[in-house]
This record gives sequence, C-alpha cells and structure tokens, in this order.
Amino acid sequence: MPHAIWRGSISFGLVTIPVTLFPAEDTKERLAFHMLDGTDLSPVRQKRVSERTGEEIPWDRIVKGYDLGGGRWVVMSDDDFRQADVEATQTIDILSAVCADQIAPEYFSKPYYLEPSKPGRKAYALLRETLARSKRVAVAKIVIRSKQHLAALIPEGDMLLLELLRYPHELRDSSELDLPAGDLESTGVTEAELKMASQLVEAIEATFDPLDERYRDTYHDSLLALIERKAAGVPVIATPAAKDDAPAAEVVDIVELLKRSLSEAKRAQG
Repeated sequence: MPHAIWRGSISFGLVTIPVTLFPAEDTKERLAFHMLDGTDLSPVRQKRVSERTGEEIPWDRIVKGYDLGGGRWVVMSDDDFRQADVEATQTIDILSAVCADQIAPEYFSKPYYLEPSKPGRKAYALLRETLARSKRVAVAKIVIRSKQHLAALIPEGDMLLLELLRYPHELRDSSELDLPAGDLESTGVTEAELKMASQLVEAIEATFDPLDERYRDTYHDSLLALIERKAAGVPVIATPAAKDDAPAAEVVDIVELLKRSLSEAKRAQG
C-alpha cells in the first residue's frame, strides 16, 4: 500500500468517521522517458529563459502572473495566494447525497481509497452500506495540499472510494460541437438499423472484469518488450506506418456492416 497522502475524518451529519486517504493510481508501472542529446545521450535539461531577452532567469527573480491578454499581466504574490486560500481543515464535509448516474462521466477526475481507523470502522460500514442500498453517492468537499476539491464518496464493495470531481469551470463548453440531433429521423437512423445495432450490443454483452485479457494494456507490453530487446542489443526492424486509404466521402451501408459485425460476434462467442 502506498504512503497515505491525507488523514482526517468524514463528517456525516453529527457522525465523525476517522479515515486515511491513499492514492488509487499505481504509477510505478508507467514507462518513463527522458530527453537526451542524440549525439552523446547526455540528459537535456530545461531552462527558465526570458522570451524577450533570451536570458536565463534565476528562481529568485521569477514571479507568478495571470494573463489578462494584450500583454497585460496581474502579478500575484505569496501573500495574495494566502489571502485567497481556503481553510485547510482535515474533514471531508458531505454536502449532499445524489443518484450516481446524475454525475456525468467527464466530472470524474482522480480516484483515492479511503480506509477507516479502528474507532471508525462501524460508522464507515454504516455510511458505505447506506449509500449502497440507496444507490447514492455522497458529494463532499475536501482540502488536499491547500487546494479545495469537490469529491464523490462511492461505495465499492467493502470500500468507500473517494473520487475527485472537476468543477464546471474546469471543463470546456461542448455546446459548440457539431453533433447529430437527438431526433433520429433528421439523422436518417431507421428502426431496422436500431434493431440490428441492439442485437450486436446484446451479442457482445459481458460482465466487466478489468483483469480480462481483452482489456490489457498491450501497447505498454509491446513497448516494454521492444525496450528490453534494444537493451539486449537485438536489432529492431521498423514497421511502415499504416496508411489510411479509405475515401473521404464513402457511402456506407450501415445495415450490411451491422449484419457482418453481428455474424462475427456470434462466431467469436461460439
């Protein structure tokens, strides 16, 4: 288990549940790469350089500024940030309980595990089971490293998962996207196509198992194997990049494609 990043308590009405927060993401298996000079493989370091003079700037001359546009900046001092800072409480303050499907997927940001301390085990189990049986998640606020976050407490098996949520201002507005309307008649989607597509969905229906080999990170495996071959001195032959030869405006018979897809799905199941 990784090091705890936060210790405090969940505030559930007048009930206090002591908990410890652990990161759920395991980053040690990620492949890390460094920038090197191609001539002698010496590491390349980034410098803080003035765009106007090209001069390297030492840390003690660097300030933080907010861009107003048109070359205008508002310079912020450490005192300014402290003045705007939220109170760093050690409490996960539950604000509401909502249906899980009311939170759109794009709001979910980063998962953490919550572990109760020994005195809080009963209250932890009570909150977890209450949320699970009511099919609700608790929306809360938490301060981690001086930054306030919106979060969702989600019952997950025997555990309460804390998922950091994005604030609305952290998401781009999707209203300018050119999307097909919900009115299927205007998009040309027919009932026959819907029926065939539904049959295809039923044919590939499965219980999600994250350990299923189909969901394995094959790019990570392939890249790691290639690194090991190169480290061992085995020549690696470059494969030509795939070409997209499909015409730009090809007329597609969706029903025929769905029929073929359904046949292949059934053959794979069989």
